[in-house]
Amino acid sequence: MYDKFIGIIPARYASTRFPGKPLQLIGGKSMIQRVYEQVSKVLPTVYVATDDQRIYDAVVAFGGKVVMTSDKHKSGTDRCYEAYQKVGEGKSVVVNIQGDEPFIQLSQIETVCKCFDDPSTELATLVKPFKPSDGTQALFNPNSPKVLLNKKGEAIYFSRNVIPYLRGIDQSEWIHQHTYYKHIGLYAYRGDVLKTITQLPQSSLELAESLEQLRWIENGYKIKVGLTEVETIGIDTPEDLKAAEEFLKKIQK
Repeated sequence: MYDKFIGIIPARYASTRFPGKPLQLIGGKSMIQRVYEQVSKVLPTVYVATDDQRIYDAVVAFGGKVVMTSDKHKSGTDRCYEAYQKVGEGKSVVVNIQGDEPFIQLSQIETVCKCFDDPSTELATLVKPFKPSDGTQALFNPNSPKVLLNKKGEAIYFSRNVIPYLRGIDQSEWIHQHTYYKHIGLYAYRGDVLKTITQLPQSSLELAESLEQLRWIENGYKIKVGLTEVETIGIDTPEDLKAAEEFLKKIQK
């Protein structure tokens, strides 16, 4: 069913906020191993793409597949493309899974893959509707990009700001008056499209918002959007790691 897909997990050791993050342990297993094992439950072909020997050795040690890539890449997308060139023969769709999402759900991977049932899909990603119980603070968090969709289920725009602006309504009521969508950073691309987008120069909107996907939209690419109701726990800081440990204890009870 997923024979044409390859899952690639970009993983860097160097990180300004949390160096060595992929090798941090959560419940006795490294973060990168947890991501790899989750993805492997859905996709038969999965590789970690890294630029660091320590991560390479760790993946080999737990029996995973790994490919060494350049340390000059500016984004996970670029790293994915190099890995795809090296190990993606015979695969037509690349799924880019964040290496800091140890609890990524199988349904989320399946949803983004299902977007490619439509032969016109070039790129795909996921969104999750904000619920009123999430609260206004979560909605206005600039580290949680919002997404506007068209009637075809394609992304019109991504922003760190809250979009759309509800004129004449108090901001504390916005989350109750409109369905806002939170971006979940899981991407998939057709192989030929991945090649093309990695050759595009950075765009003005991308630089303004610091969101790579705006480069693709600004250049006319359509991003198909799958809907998920599942929350994930991304890990950007040591504090997030503690939260992940607590989350693991809850789901193991």
